[in-house]
Amino acid sequence: MTNPKTLPDEPGTRTRLINAMVHTLQYRGLHGAGLSEILARAQAPKGVLYHHFPGGKTALAVAAIEATVSFSCAMLDKLMQGHADPAVGLRAWIARAMGGLGESGFERGCPLGTVALESTAADVEIRQALCAGFAAIRGRIAAALAAAGHDAARAEGVAALMVAAYEGGLLQARVANDVGPMLQATETLLSLLDQPAPGPKDPPCKESP
Repeated sequence: MTNPKTLPDEPGTRTRLINAMVHTLQYRGLHGAGLSEILARAQAPKGVLYHHFPGGKTALAVAAIEATVSFSCAMLDKLMQGHADPAVGLRAWIARAMGGLGESGFERGCPLGTVALESTAADVEIRQALCAGFAAIRGRIAAALAAAGHDAARAEGVAALMVAAYEGGLLQARVANDVGPMLQATETLLSLLDQPAPGPKDPPCKESP
């Protein structure tokens, strides 16, 4: 989701390893770089990796996914806090993602999206982390919409569409070097928040005997 250049500063090798994996997932994907490259970026010996992550590269990838989700949820909370209209915060969230993509020359993708595309049925732990992560981000958005007075079911639907537009928009922007479709999709989606929710349908008329 929101693409951190690095995660919040915390001293220690474990955090450097996670940051290195996040960077790798953003630029190269899960299978695009070997452990040697990740360890070099983290300035960590191989033995330290297995000390912190006995499951090796898979466990490190799961930790990077979870850290990215935590960062994204915190960023959403920060951007939407204090706004009566959650669309203001969501627009800022989208703008931040588009700005980061442009700064990287359209090379830095979303860690969650890149890994989701690469994962297979054999990547059980990774897919579980991704599933939980996407659900957490949808939940953050839906909660903000519900708090602003939107019906719970509508809030959940808009949140699901927003995450889909975010991920799909980043993928399209990355390959086309153009954020236009992402901006168009998200603005169209956010405009739905200004429209009243559909009311219950009238029951069908009964024919007179």
